[in-house]
Amino acid sequence: MGDMDPHIFAVAEEAYKQMARDERNQSIIVSGESGAGKTVSAKYAMRYFATVSGSASEANVEEKVLASNPIMESIGNAKTTRNDNSSRFGKYIEIGFDKRYRIIGANMRTYLLEKSRVVFQAEEERNYHIFYQLCASAKLPEFKMLRLGNANDFNYTKQGGSPMIEGVDDAKEMAHTRQACTLLGISESYQMGIFRILAGILHLGNVGFTSRDADSCTIPPKHEPLCIFCDLMGVDYEEMCHWLCHRKLATATETYIKPISKLQATNARDALAKHIYAKLFNWIVDHVNQALHSSVKQHSFIGVLDIYGFETFEINSFEQFCINYANEKLQQQFNMHVFKLEQEEYMKEQIPWTLIDFYDNQPCINLIESKLGILDLLDEECKMPKGSDDTWAQKLYNTHLNKCALFEKPRLSNKAFIIQHFADKVEYQCEGFLEKNKDTVFEEQIKVLKSSKFKMLPELFQDDEKAISPTSATSSGRTPLTRVPAKPTKGRPGQVAKEHKKTVGHQFRNSLHLLMETLNATTPHYVRCIKPNDFKFPFTFDEKRAVQQLRACGVLETIRISAAGFPSRWTYQEFFSRYRVLMKQKDVLSDRKQTCKNVLEKLILDKDKYQFGKTKIFFRAGQVAYLEKLRADKLRAACIRIQKTIRGWLLRKKYLRMRKAAIAVQRYVRGYQARCYAKFLRRTKAATIIQKYWRMYVVHRRYKIRRAATIVLQSYLRGYLARNRYRKILREHKAVIIQKWVRGWLARTHYKRSMHAIIYLQCCFRRMMAKRELKKLKIEARSVERYKKLHIGMENKIMQLQRKVDEQNKDYKCLMEKLTNLEGIYNSETEKLRSDLERLQLSEEEAKVATGRVLSLQEEIAKLRKDLEQTRSEKKCIEEHAHRYKQETEQLVSNLKEENTLLKQEKESLNHRIVEQAKEMTETMEKKLVEETKQLELDLNDERLRYQNLLNEFSRLEERYDDLKEEMTLMVHVPKPGHKRTDSTHSSNESEYTFSSEIAEMEDIPLRTEEPTEKKVPLDMSLFLKLQKRVTELEQEKQVMQDELDRKEEQVLRSKAKEEERPQIRGAELEYESLKRQELESENKKLKNELNELRKALSEKSAPEVTAPGAPAYRVLMEQLTSVSEELDVRKEEVLILRSQLVSQKEAIQPKNTMTDSTILLEDVQKMKDKGEIAQAYIGLKETNRLLESQLQSQKRSHENEAEALRGEIQSLKEENNRQQQLLAQNLQLPPEARIEASLQHEITRLTNENLDLMEQLEKQDKTVRKLKKQLKVFAKKIGELEVGQMENISPGQIIDEPIRPVNIPRKEKDFQGMLEYKKEDEQKLVKNLILELKPRGVAVNLIPGLPAYILFMCVRHADYLNDDQKVRSLLTSTINSIKKVLKKRGDDFETVSFWLSNTCRFLHCLKQYSGEEGFMKHNTSRQNEHCLTNFDLAEYRQVLSDLAIQIYQQLVRVLENILQPMIVSGMLEHETIQGVSGVKPTGLRKRTSSIADEGTYTLDSILRQLNSFHSVMCQHGMDPELIKQVVKQMFYIVGAITLNNLLLRKDMCSWSKGMQIRYNVSQLEEWLRDKNLMNSGAKETLEPLIQAAQLLQVKKKTDDDAEAICSMCNALTTAQIVKVLNLYTPVNEFEERVSVSFIRTIQMRLRDRKDSPQLLMDAKHIFPVTFPFNPSSLALETIQIPASLGLGFISRV
Repeated sequence: MGDMDPHIFAVAEEAYKQMARDERNQSIIVSGESGAGKTVSAKYAMRYFATVSGSASEANVEEKVLASNPIMESIGNAKTTRNDNSSRFGKYIEIGFDKRYRIIGANMRTYLLEKSRVVFQAEEERNYHIFYQLCASAKLPEFKMLRLGNANDFNYTKQGGSPMIEGVDDAKEMAHTRQACTLLGISESYQMGIFRILAGILHLGNVGFTSRDADSCTIPPKHEPLCIFCDLMGVDYEEMCHWLCHRKLATATETYIKPISKLQATNARDALAKHIYAKLFNWIVDHVNQALHSSVKQHSFIGVLDIYGFETFEINSFEQFCINYANEKLQQQFNMHVFKLEQEEYMKEQIPWTLIDFYDNQPCINLIESKLGILDLLDEECKMPKGSDDTWAQKLYNTHLNKCALFEKPRLSNKAFIIQHFADKVEYQCEGFLEKNKDTVFEEQIKVLKSSKFKMLPELFQDDEKAISPTSATSSGRTPLTRVPAKPTKGRPGQVAKEHKKTVGHQFRNSLHLLMETLNATTPHYVRCIKPNDFKFPFTFDEKRAVQQLRACGVLETIRISAAGFPSRWTYQEFFSRYRVLMKQKDVLSDRKQTCKNVLEKLILDKDKYQFGKTKIFFRAGQVAYLEKLRADKLRAACIRIQKTIRGWLLRKKYLRMRKAAIAVQRYVRGYQARCYAKFLRRTKAATIIQKYWRMYVVHRRYKIRRAATIVLQSYLRGYLARNRYRKILREHKAVIIQKWVRGWLARTHYKRSMHAIIYLQCCFRRMMAKRELKKLKIEARSVERYKKLHIGMENKIMQLQRKVDEQNKDYKCLMEKLTNLEGIYNSETEKLRSDLERLQLSEEEAKVATGRVLSLQEEIAKLRKDLEQTRSEKKCIEEHAHRYKQETEQLVSNLKEENTLLKQEKESLNHRIVEQAKEMTETMEKKLVEETKQLELDLNDERLRYQNLLNEFSRLEERYDDLKEEMTLMVHVPKPGHKRTDSTHSSNESEYTFSSEIAEMEDIPLRTEEPTEKKVPLDMSLFLKLQKRVTELEQEKQVMQDELDRKEEQVLRSKAKEEERPQIRGAELEYESLKRQELESENKKLKNELNELRKALSEKSAPEVTAPGAPAYRVLMEQLTSVSEELDVRKEEVLILRSQLVSQKEAIQPKNTMTDSTILLEDVQKMKDKGEIAQAYIGLKETNRLLESQLQSQKRSHENEAEALRGEIQSLKEENNRQQQLLAQNLQLPPEARIEASLQHEITRLTNENLDLMEQLEKQDKTVRKLKKQLKVFAKKIGELEVGQMENISPGQIIDEPIRPVNIPRKEKDFQGMLEYKKEDEQKLVKNLILELKPRGVAVNLIPGLPAYILFMCVRHADYLNDDQKVRSLLTSTINSIKKVLKKRGDDFETVSFWLSNTCRFLHCLKQYSGEEGFMKHNTSRQNEHCLTNFDLAEYRQVLSDLAIQIYQQLVRVLENILQPMIVSGMLEHETIQGVSGVKPTGLRKRTSSIADEGTYTLDSILRQLNSFHSVMCQHGMDPELIKQVVKQMFYIVGAITLNNLLLRKDMCSWSKGMQIRYNVSQLEEWLRDKNLMNSGAKETLEPLIQAAQLLQVKKKTDDDAEAICSMCNALTTAQIVKVLNLYTPVNEFEERVSVSFIRTIQMRLRDRKDSPQLLMDAKHIFPVTFPFNPSSLALETIQIPASLGLGFISRV
């Protein structure tokens, strides 16, 4: 060791060897200034012991010992200005060894944790590493609950302004810390508990206080940092908030709760944070010691002391004082060991020696710890009730100034003192010494923490209730340095007083004494760490600074005494025992001393290398190592001789054992081989016997199987022949039965048709008479006499109100009399009060004198506070430098510091600018990105809406084109007469129903056109030109049809010559047909003229503003377009009527036997061979048609008259409304009595309006009843036609030839490929059975959802498999056209539309899923991927199907709207869901309203039942969940829009009670969404305007604050809607008031900058753009079974 360079491993090796050799405990004392490398040196020493010694068990104790370093560094080390990893606590680790000198455990003691760093850090310094490691790992999933962020977000981690350490990754360090905790047995739950407490400390630092006055403060309500802290700590928020702003003062008799100021509250918060951290630190140290504790008895130990080095900063406080005090004690121990004891032993042993002078620091230690020393005076001042830092400083000056050379006072400060330490002079600031020495925390805050639900937190404070003494600290292995001097609830007063004496300084002094005793009981080894420079620069060595450190720590004197002294020594007995090996037998004498002298003279020739004392032999450096080498050589030679002998003996024994074992193995192997051969012979013989019997068994079994199979075949064949005979007999028998029933059914059908025609004529005539009677009743209901009868009750009500007014006047007079009496009493009382006032003035003067005293006391308090602020400001100023180097060194250091600060400032400013610029750039980019994304989404929705609107228009025009085309084909190909007669009646019914519905819609036109809609899509000119072109094409087609009609008439004229019996009838018929043709030509000319006017209007005004909404040309365009569409519909219906009449006429004149399709129709024609019967039928049909036409014309005229009357009524209502507003304005200017009369008049008018509303509702209900009756008739006829068509399509031959299968015999199915095969000629039959004649209700209930779509796709797959493009194209085209036909025929049936929307979407998804594209194959199974299309790309047909699905969706929305529209206003606005909210109404009116509601009005439950019906139907049909959400969103938008529009148009609905009603109804709708799991469908947002309108009716509407609240609340309503609601607001009772005009103007002024639509009403016809997200099916195609009920027996599975 002496010959090599100094190394920490060499010191550790020497300590380990001396422990093993001398069997004494060792200590390694690592000392040096802060930042010199003490912690790293201690870690390397521990690593050496762990590597060299190993552990005595498999628990890897050495790894645990090393693992304690990362934990203690993370919670106890921090960055300072002099060291990036400075230890802010001292530790002494005892590494225990067993008798074989292997590590068995360890124990750690800690000293003086710097708690103030938790709450305060100086510039360029950091808090403890663990806080920054937590912030760096905040994004980990397990740390999400801690709610941490960046270190700069917390007050306790951003004060130093340097959150990062160059070259250190806090996130990686956090991983190392957690790994070390796991290795030491700290479980994951405890680790998360530690991190939870640390995060709570960070959040506690962010708790802010607001001053209520000078002596009290508060915390803002629901303060987020405090809420997080309480959640993490598991404590009550209210309790913690209270005790952070208050404290409890206990006297002998009472207890007071006193509020504290903001400054005191901040200090109490910081004290609590420090206390929690210190308790957590001690808890972690305890658990580390438990993990390192060993149950094996410890034989010896080596202690490693890593304690804080000597520190001097610009501002030095209590922590630096204690640290430097500890270094003084260690320096004294070093001096005692190296200098005093060494030289005293030389003199005692009478060895020639010259004394060496050294610095003795005992006076400095006496200054600190002796009686009346600094610590003694500090503890005494802490016991004083009003002790302060200033009084303690004065005591120090009075006691030690000019009396002790080591104590000085600064020139410019009265609150600081200077101590001359062994290393340098240090100036300490007195501020904070008393507070840190007391270490006070409020007891109430600790009690709140002890009551925490978080189990780990009360564990930290368990030892608060125990008395702490130095002995207990020794036994536990560490000294607790923080305590709560709060008054305990139990215990003796004397014990409490004792505990209060144990301050932090007292405890630290006791722990240092214990440490010195431990070090003095061991053999010390010193490691002096020298700091190369003060600036943390690498590869920079400051020679002067290094020499200063060497001189300060006494290394130079140590070198001198080591060079001249004898570091190694042995007693004569110990030397003899150790080196007896080097002696010969003749050298051993009875005198041990002489024996040792003789041996040394032979071994060491230079006598100056050793000296003989009285009792010991002293050696110079290196001599003991030389003796050890000689001893080791001698022992090594002896060991080699012993090894040689023993190894020879061992090998001889091994050879004999191997030879014996080989003989035994040979014997056993030979016996085993013989046994195996015998066994082989026995097995061969047995196998031969088994083969013989087995072959016999196989032949016998084969014969039995063949015999059984033959018998089974015979039985099956005989059964098959018998069953065939039975089926033949059964088929013939059933055919006879079927023929019997069919013939009977034909006779009954003929009779039912005749009866149906007669009943229909009767119904039409009775309906006409009922309408006339209804019209008379309506005229009578609107007469004056009727109103008089209704208002009889109102006169009584007016009389009652007049009587109430008189009674109120009487009460008013009585109150006036009482008021005069009270005035007299008041005058007498005032005289008495004046006399009392004079007496109070005298007492007030006395109070002023008392207040003067209070003011003087307050001034003194203010002065004291100013002094306190002044001391704090002085603390922050820069003091003169502590070190007094030479002038050149000081100048150089100051210049370097200034340059360094300037460079740092420039660097920080540049970094700050870069960060700000980067933030600004990122923020602008993010804003732009968000805005562009929103704009793109809006554009996409607009484009999707425009495309779907175009698709809707295209589908509507295409339907019209198809209708005209069908009419053309029907004129050319005459259909069957039975069907034709049914179609004629059906078409007339349909036209009548359509016409009546159009008139009903015309009645609602004035309501819809009273104000413009909220959203109106601007007209596209290109679209209009296309429509115009389409109209011209329709006109041309109509002309072609007219020509065809003329041609048919000519045929009729030619057939007229053949008829001789009925010439007059035919002439009248031709005359009627010509008249109809003339009417059609005139209507056609009228349409052409209107189109010409339209073209002129467009050609005259071609400016861009022509097409703008509201322009004259635009209005003309829309009016002409609607009129053209209505006229086209009417003409289409008339053409259908004429077509049916012509066909029936031709059937009557020219009966031909061309209908060979069905035997049923042939029999029907043969029954009508009599010409008289044919003529009678013809005349009946003609009369029926004429009667229907006359009824249609009369009904049209009556509806026009009614519409005109309704328009007049609306105009009169408008005039009445204006008149009432004028009367209201006049009433406001009238006196109170006149105002009462005006209110009565207003009540009369309101009741009249309510009666009118009820009458209108009654009329609407009558209309709905009529419509429903017509719908029932139409549906009944449709059902009859479907049943007839199904029966007619089944021929008797098919019924006879169909095999009957009474029993299904299960068979083993083959491996199907998921395809369906059909013939080309069966395509129409497939489409008919699967689409045209399919009933959705039966399919939805009994079969799997989407079955038709799956069947169609499997057919497409088979066509693709055959590579037949014609078949694929034909099938897809037929499918699309058939779906359109079904929807056209039954488009008003919700189940039908929902069923085909679901199947169309499923068909589209199947085409995508099996298209072979990778984007659609992600969720497929391998079997499904095999089923992909191989030959054709059907992307174009996917687009067509998508367009078809959009059309079906829009039709579904229209059906929903038609069903919901009559329910919405009644259920959402008019019906009282909450009874009694709407206020008091007249008795008679209330009874009438309730009776009407009971009879037929809709309620909210009706709407909810209808919504449930819609939802259940869509779910049964297997509609995609995303599509269901879009449908529900559209439904809710319709409900909200219609409700809001009616609310904006009805004054009687704008009241507080109605707002409550609407809110309740909306909540019920939201509850429905919640029950159906549709809250994320966006439906709730569509009701937002209605919700805000209801809130607007309920909020206060008086002050400016109310206006501001309304403007911020109603963000979904337009300005026009808000103002309209405020204008319409009508009070229901005396507690409500009307909205003032000034308030409405205020609202308008606040909303003038809002950019919203000027429309008042929402567009109830608006349809949201629909999307069809891809939804793959998990159903395997090969598993799909085709039920027999579908009638698809002609297709087969492949």
